Amino acid sequence: MRVAILGQKGGWHTESLLSALARRDVEADCYPVTQLTARVSRRPRLTAGGVPLDECDVVFVRAIPTGSLEQVIFRMDALRTLEHAGVRVVNSAMAIEHGVDKYYTSGRLHDAGLPTPRTVVAERFEDALAAYDELGGDVVVKPLFGSEGRGIVRVTDADTAYRAFRALELGRYIYCIQEFVPHGHEDIRVFVVGERVVGAMLRRGDGWKTNAAQGAKGEAFAPDARVVDLSLHATRVVGAEHAGVDILLGDDGEYSVIEVNTIPGWRALRAATGVDAAQCLVDHVIEGQAWSG
Repeated sequence: MRVAILGQKGGWHTESLLSALARRDVEADCYPVTQLTARVSRRPRLTAGGVPLDECDVVFVRAIPTGSLEQVIFRMDALRTLEHAGVRVVNSAMAIEHGVDKYYTSGRLHDAGLPTPRTVVAERFEDALAAYDELGGDVVVKPLFGSEGRGIVRVTDADTAYRAFRALELGRYIYCIQEFVPHGHEDIRVFVVGERVVGAMLRRGDGWKTNAAQGAKGEAFAPDARVVDLSLHATRVVGAEHAGVDILLGDDGEYSVIEVNTIPGWRALRAATGVDAAQCLVDHVIEGQAWSG
């Protein structure tokens, strides 16, 4: 089996994937996404560092770095080129796009009947202010594309909302405004591979942000049937082969699915639970389990 990883060479997650592959007697190497070169009417159709990726059986995607609109579009088109060539891309370009777009994910979750916070997305300053009032004057303002809790702010004051929205207007940003769900500084991260939950942890922060990258601490968590069902359903909704699903248990005792991460980290999960998510993912792929997305 010919395998490649698109990600940061020497990075913790890349190394854990390489180790998991080695335990299955599969050799692989890692290439930055920025090294992609595509060709039309010539082979190889796609290379990274001169290595033909379209000759691989599987390509794991560990990182799609930020870039210009043209750079991001090219990278996603390159993944689709691999898929069209018969390469199994994990996760697929479609799943990655769905997971990174908070508006699209929230809409799909709601349309699928999954509980998720009310959200308003708009371009105009006036519409953002109206959304702040509509959502009860206690909201979370998110980048449309983002990860690890970076750039997310909670706004509970009308004057602060005014100033924050004016600042976003200057940068020509989209307003992604979501009602705040009181949750006691805790959330649940569930890791899904294929059609099963392989591990879960409770993340507890000092403030309302519960991302491990923001300093939250994780502990092993045994998900109940409802959490398992929500996690599997949410993963299917975005078409992901593996995902980290973030779920809040509100102060009202109701669950809300907040995000579906389609290039999920698992370092904190391993520290909290001992679960080797990289091995679970590699085993799932190498054992040839079919995936329709």
